[in-house]
Amino acid sequence: MDYDWLVVGSGFGGSVSALRLAQKGYSVGLLEAGRRFADDELPKSAWDLRRYWFVPGLAMRGIFRLTIFKDVAIVSGAGVGGGSLVYANTLYRAPSRFYEDPQWRELEDWQAALAPHYEEAERMLGVVPYDEDDPADDHLRAYAEEIGVPDTYAKTRVGVFLGEPGVTVPDPYFGGEGPARTGCTRCGRCMVGCPVGAKNTLVKNYLWFAERAGTRVLPERTVVDIRPLGAADGSDGYAVTTERSGAWLRRDRQVLKTRGVVVAAGALGTNRLLLACRLNGSLPGLSARLGELVRTNSESILAVTLPPGSEDITRRVAITGSIYPDPNTHIETVVYGGAGDGTSPLFTLLVGDGSRLTRPLKLLGAALRHPVLFARTLNPRGWSKRTVIVLVMQSLDNAIALRARPGRRGKVHMRTEQDPERPNPTFIPVANAFAQWLAARTGGIAQSSVMEAANIPSTAHILGGAVIGADPSSGVIDARSRVFGYENLLVCDGAAVPANVGVNPSLTITALAEHAMSHVPPA
Repeated sequence: MDYDWLVVGSGFGGSVSALRLAQKGYSVGLLEAGRRFADDELPKSAWDLRRYWFVPGLAMRGIFRLTIFKDVAIVSGAGVGGGSLVYANTLYRAPSRFYEDPQWRELEDWQAALAPHYEEAERMLGVVPYDEDDPADDHLRAYAEEIGVPDTYAKTRVGVFLGEPGVTVPDPYFGGEGPARTGCTRCGRCMVGCPVGAKNTLVKNYLWFAERAGTRVLPERTVVDIRPLGAADGSDGYAVTTERSGAWLRRDRQVLKTRGVVVAAGALGTNRLLLACRLNGSLPGLSARLGELVRTNSESILAVTLPPGSEDITRRVAITGSIYPDPNTHIETVVYGGAGDGTSPLFTLLVGDGSRLTRPLKLLGAALRHPVLFARTLNPRGWSKRTVIVLVMQSLDNAIALRARPGRRGKVHMRTEQDPERPNPTFIPVANAFAQWLAARTGGIAQSSVMEAANIPSTAHILGGAVIGADPSSGVIDARSRVFGYENLLVCDGAAVPANVGVNPSLTITALAEHAMSHVPPA
């Protein structure tokens, strides 16, 4: 065997798994499709195409990946550290109703079971409440007061070193055993790549200690197959096949042998890999529920661009406050700082409810009625310095499915399918209501994402598809994240999450991975 365990992916599930397995005495390899970044190698702006966008087949090996299906557009991360490189460092515990979802509530008292793992995740990720208000938060609080929910306004819990701005100090988190850290300068650029190293990415905690415990990180390797060695249930180990990420010709295909595998390639990557393994016969015993109960956190991503000369909305971290307009809906204001102009083409004039036919027509009508406003949305210069992203999430029970068919060279082509009884929403009225209110209050321009204008909702928090269940007829993995029908094969990332969290899910994914690893015996 080359390793006792191979971990596929280095995000919140993979990094936790790598560290805990290494600490238990196993030899661990970690495979990551993206490249490794030092702090000074992260993109300077979203216009830095090769270091911001992840399209490796076009030599773009950045931290931001956009995948578009007919029912959802998915934003995800890439690189050593996974989504932590590009996420908004927002770390909430799931609300109580998350644990009550019928998909898994009978399996365990999840709120009690995850409580110690949330605590450990918060310690490792350095979670603190953000400590300042800013103009965008002032607007959000005013809206909460106007609609009668002022008590729901709260400061965001973030994984950021809020030390003296720009000052580097020895490790402030782990008794001097971790890396030196630099205080946050509050430039708002968290989602483009923190330029000073204040963001508590996984590279600075879980992965830092995983590598020092012996984990070997193998970047720019995409896993294309997992096949049992010997016994069909994997009890004799697995052969894991990888290729050079994005290679057209010289794929450099390699096979590593391991006693166990943790699949943590992000919800989209994990579903794609496991669906390919079922289709090509490598893992034929995978549950028929694979690809079902895919959640989007029921999100809507809108924007409001303030007029030139407006108050500075960028002196903060990406997300600093939120409200609940109703018990199932969470609204956050988000900024890119001055580095996000390259994402402005993803937004256009605000569009109301409709269908795949009528919403583009509504956009055309709005552009004809307001040609000056429409022209302003086409100008990216200075856009991110004046734009508040409106992120709305819901904890309602809706879903889509991922379907797959065989492609060339063992790959799969995936498509989405709406759940016929509880479809994923394409329009959230409360999201548009707040965007319109904020635009009226500031004299700004309310905007939909271009995907939503085509009746395709967007999400930065894709979940599910390989969810926890009681048995193979209801889920893909058990309550300890073990894949039904196979030995030493686990799923430890967002794909395992069985319900919409309703808030940013990174901390919940981390806690679930800690829970799974706590049940793996020492070497």
